[in-house]
Amino acid sequence: MSKPLSLSKITAHLKESWQNLPDFRKPNNNMRYTIADAALSAFSVFFMQSSSFLAHQREMRQRKRNDNGRTLFGIEQMPSDNQLRNLLDPVTPVHFHEDYEWVIDELEKAGHLAPFRCYQGTYLIALDGLTYHSSTKIHCPNCSQRKDNQGTVHYYHSAIAPVMVKPGSPHVLPLPPEFIVPQDGHEKQDCERAAAKRWFGQHNHRYAPGSVTYLGDDLYDNEPACRSIVEEYQQFFLFVCKPDSHVALYRELDLLAKVDGVTTVTERLWNGRYAEIWTYRFAHQVPLRAGADALKVNWCELTISHEQTGDTLFRNAWATNHAISSQTVAATAEAGRTRWKVENESINVLKNHGYNLEHNFGHGERHLATVLFSLNLLAFLIHTAQHLTNDAYRLLRDTLAVRRTFFNDLKALTRYIVFDSWDALFSFMLDGLELSIPPP
Repeated sequence: MSKPLSLSKITAHLKESWQNLPDFRKPNNNMRYTIADAALSAFSVFFMQSSSFLAHQREMRQRKRNDNGRTLFGIEQMPSDNQLRNLLDPVTPVHFHEDYEWVIDELEKAGHLAPFRCYQGTYLIALDGLTYHSSTKIHCPNCSQRKDNQGTVHYYHSAIAPVMVKPGSPHVLPLPPEFIVPQDGHEKQDCERAAAKRWFGQHNHRYAPGSVTYLGDDLYDNEPACRSIVEEYQQFFLFVCKPDSHVALYRELDLLAKVDGVTTVTERLWNGRYAEIWTYRFAHQVPLRAGADALKVNWCELTISHEQTGDTLFRNAWATNHAISSQTVAATAEAGRTRWKVENESINVLKNHGYNLEHNFGHGERHLATVLFSLNLLAFLIHTAQHLTNDAYRLLRDTLAVRRTFFNDLKALTRYIVFDSWDALFSFMLDGLELSIPPP
């Protein structure tokens, strides 16, 4: 039976975990504020999706000798924004990886991760690079650079932000990010590939052999990456496979098609307005590149067309080390298409729905931008975990269906009322809306 993962338990864990964050201040420096309080303060801003949350809580602490920063997040002493940035700048983002892993582990222990083990009994982890800040003026040593056609230099931060996804589910579970750092002589694609390789080396060991299918676009569908996933990491891949970048593979497909080596499966589906023809094609053991020693992969393609007009509505193809048959090809294509959730349910939410990912929260001189990104993404993960596990949270979010309404209510309530706990806050909101949690 699934068990709830309370916010009180999560915030207590974060407070305990962040007591171990390194403190690079000299002994004679002002030690009024702890590094843990700085991290909790930054996290609270992202979790509440309120840039003014800390200011409101400082005012409340002066009036009432207590505030929601302390009762909800465990912040003992609340640093100013500048103090917060100075304290966190020397801390590397790797120190927060274990907090992502702890949340995922807690979800698994409570039974909430089981539905994500879906395609061929594996977890689907979608990989994609994202740019989360760009400026022509503001930059730091960790910024990458590019010039536009007019010669203007653009400074930006980018990262690999893997998420665990599931077909048909609106929820994604963010995993620890890996940052793309400037590398002389490399294009973005090379940097993204290198970051993905680092991510595999740091995090794949947490998953049992054969328990993960990695999803990615054509950038990842190259022999070194695929061979490492199969041989070194003992997992599966399902990557977009484009003709322009896989000439040898598609040449082999053309030859196989002439001797009935490519299987076709067709379905007619009604989308509510008109009929669609879904055409699947697949082939076994085709070379990923030219050469006798090339890695052999299985290939499939999905084409969706309008039955009446014949217009192509969708077409994409994938390479994988999963076995494909007439019975499984539809599920394979569905899993491959689920990669787009990293764009719609992850990157889009982070950039456009409250987390303000592209906003410059601070660059610093060393790691500030990457640390703040990590805390923002962690807030996203914990909100998702609450929706999966916390009945009160889920009922409130579903009732206040517009994301902005839910967070505006949180901001308003916590500005004027001190709540002893998250449970007290959610109970207050449920009572005000005359809602009750249905019995199990």
